[in-house]
Amino acid sequence: MSTPTVAAEDGSTEIWGHTISDLQTGITVNNGAITGTLKYVSTGALARDWGPGNFIALKFTLPAGVDPEDVKVGVEPSMGSGLVALDNDKNAIIKISDKDGQKFIVETFNGAYWDRDTYNLSGLTCNES
Repeated sequence: MSTPTVAAEDGSTEIWGHTISDLQTGITVNNGAITGTLKYVSTGALARDWGPGNFIALKFTLPAGVDPEDVKVGVEPSMGSGLVALDNDKNAIIKISDKDGQKFIVETFNGAYWDRDTYNLSGLTCNES
């Protein structure tokens, strides 16, 4: 089974009242690692609902025959929400609390088959307040 492609969300996209370019720069996904810079967020909906910190915005391209609800994404260890299913916009914003201790996870289920991709986050630069 093919797995979703993971990439940085477009910088001009607005999610949760934040423009993505205000959250991150230079995000790349390559060879099981995610690198780039996460800006510190202390205001707005993300900080209010999840607490101030660093957030990454990713976009997913799904293989043919895979529905968004069959794909779960998140970080492990989680600081609360665990893995969550994608919705129809096929993007996600996730708070990164420990870039060296957390891994980004993509689980895909299609009938009797499932796949799990793990991405290293230690190459991220997380700006501080």
